[in-house]
Amino acid sequence: MDDTPPPIDPATHEQHLKIQQRLATIGLAMPGSLTERYMRCSSRGCRCRAEPPHLHGPYWQWTRKIHAKTVQRMLKPDQAARYAPWFDNARTLRDLARELETLTLTLVHTHEGWGNK
Repeated sequence: MDDTPPPIDPATHEQHLKIQQRLATIGLAMPGSLTERYMRCSSRGCRCRAEPPHLHGPYWQWTRKIHAKTVQRMLKPDQAARYAPWFDNARTLRDLARELETLTLTLVHTHEGWGNK
């Protein structure tokens, strides 16, 4: 069994370097998603029940998975503003990981002669 990795062509190597450089610039990454929500209350005469409705909010909700369970936490507006770049960083990190995986799979499929299955 050959333990040497497949040879990397210059174009693939260049793509890999670009992904590495972009990864190096990512700061802290907050898992999950941040959602801006507007809601109705249960009071009959409230403005949120009028036509057209004037909903309450915005309320900021952080949703993520912990041990396969969805967990939600309400954030204050200043917290949402502070953490928003971290949510963006997490999204960028996921995108870059996907790019790296795709690049690697392409390299392996080409090297092994598997085609694009």
